[in-house]
Amino acid sequence: MRINEKHYKSLWEKENFPEVISIIDQRKLPYFIDIIDINSSSKMIDAIKSMALRGAPLIGVAGAYAAYLACLEARISLNYSNIDFALNLIKNARPTAVNLIWAINKQEKFIASTRNFDELVEGSLQIARDIYKFELECSTKIAENGVLLLKDIAEKNNGKINILTHCNAGWLATIDYGTATAPIYKARDLGIDVHVWVDETRPRNQGAKLTAFELYHEKISHSIIVDNAGGHLMQKGFVDCVIVGCDRVALNGDVCNKIGTYLKALAAFDNGIPFYVAMPSSTLDFSLDNGVNSINIEERDEFEVLELDGLFNNSIINSKVANPFSRACNPGFDVTPSKYVSKLISEKGLHNPKREELILLKD
Repeated sequence: MRINEKHYKSLWEKENFPEVISIIDQRKLPYFIDIIDINSSSKMIDAIKSMALRGAPLIGVAGAYAAYLACLEARISLNYSNIDFALNLIKNARPTAVNLIWAINKQEKFIASTRNFDELVEGSLQIARDIYKFELECSTKIAENGVLLLKDIAEKNNGKINILTHCNAGWLATIDYGTATAPIYKARDLGIDVHVWVDETRPRNQGAKLTAFELYHEKISHSIIVDNAGGHLMQKGFVDCVIVGCDRVALNGDVCNKIGTYLKALAAFDNGIPFYVAMPSSTLDFSLDNGVNSINIEERDEFEVLELDGLFNNSIINSKVANPFSRACNPGFDVTPSKYVSKLISEKGLHNPKREELILLKD
């Protein structure tokens, strides 16, 4: 997608230097466009942990490239066991999004098949590139499938649609185009009059910072709202549907996504508003029968709640915004029960959140 009319992806191999992976540092957005060059598995792990890059599909791609970088390092050190050590660190960099484990499992299966260092490097790079291509294609197909839902709503609403979204499930969270935003971009391309209500998404404000940044540069009408305004807007008839992304989906259709998603689903259900979830199949966890009380929810540092960062004198600074003597609880995700999900949108089509449908998505 675009920044100041220039096309970007969120992660790419540096031209003529495939051993260097470049990313946009999302911690600096929307104030600065800062590119980080990553040339080691440890640096990629740090980028994932520190949220220099984030978003379930992008984390999976980054993890796959981290495994490739680990193979490069093993070829230099001639120590095969270093790869296993690195893979374990990569898997545990972020615990909730299943895409990371999915990607590393693919790398592990290949790595176990050979002890030739050149084959390890070439093969792991190809797997990373394949996963990169897969997530890119998923976003395109999710756009094509999801826009069918938006067209139906817009046709009943004089060609207009108001969409509420939560967190950032756009091109910054994938490779390009996005998941939850993909049908929105496609609707814009088809001439549908789109307006997006953008949840700020406390505590890290990925909506206010990242989703709004994307929509601004794509020239899509949008308004940033505080997280607690969504229910009010639904009651007043200002929301036609909700679209969110996801970090993990259980076989029964329970959806794990950024904290606050569950409350949006409850409000949508109470007001008879469709609640859609964009879900690349890499986010479907076939090992989980249900998601509520079964998914490992990442507990993040309390400073994210007690402090806010922002721009001051052309520098990003942190400011305390809470009672300095209080502690905070900071779960990063919640789980929305399947009964509140209207449709799941994958690269393979539109699905009801039911086990008998989702099991068919397994390759």
